[in-house]
Amino acid sequence: MVTSMTTTAAAGTSTAAPASTTAASNTAPAATTAASDGGGSGGSGGIGGNTGTVRLRRNRPGTKSADLSRWPEEAFDEMDSTLAVQQHIQQLVRREPAAVEDILSAPETQDEGVWKYEHLRQFCMELNGLAVLLQGECQPETCTQMTATEQWIFLCAAHKTPKECPAIDYTRHTLDGAACLLNSNKYFPSRVSIKESSVAKLGSVCRRVYRIFSHAYFHHRQIFDSNSSKICRWWK
Repeated sequence: MVTSMTTTAAAGTSTAAPASTTAASNTAPAATTAASDGGGSGGSGGIGGNTGTVRLRRNRPGTKSADLSRWPEEAFDEMDSTLAVQQHIQQLVRREPAAVEDILSAPETQDEGVWKYEHLRQFCMELNGLAVLLQGECQPETCTQMTATEQWIFLCAAHKTPKECPAIDYTRHTLDGAACLLNSNKYFPSRVSIKESSVAKLGSVCRRVYRIFSHAYFHHRQIFDSNSSKICRWWK
């Protein structure tokens, strides 16, 4: 089973106290701010009060796919969260997946290491969708090795000693390994700043993930080109 990193931009949940103040009271209702992550149903709503409007940024169970993440967009410099970079990237992807230059262009004040890290996280999360599509036809009996062209056979690094794996197993192992590394508190304890030694580890993950795209392109071109795998165009 492919491991999915299901961290979303709505990772936090803010609890609002009942707004039971009276007209004679000077205490404002304890409502969440516009940048918070209150419970919602895939849309936006507002609660009046001296603190302004509450934006609901959570997909509740039962939300229809067409209504997922249908909350108003927010400027990056107004995102008051440790997950602001991820939230910004996901917002750009939802707006237009094919606008690659816009998605990859970092805000002026953004740390480059964190920007690379969050993009790789998003790639791996979205790549799970391509992996699911590949499982239908990329069988161990037909794709016995992880190859792109006939020139190279890629060894799977998930084992104690790197060895050959069927392409679909290589895909699963690579995504599992990427999820473990990118969620490691040892190497990435913060989503705001990242040490250079940890940023250096991202290159090997990118190299292995790229092989999944190469295999899909040369051996499962219809899936690669399908509308269901828009992440392929993003990666190219």
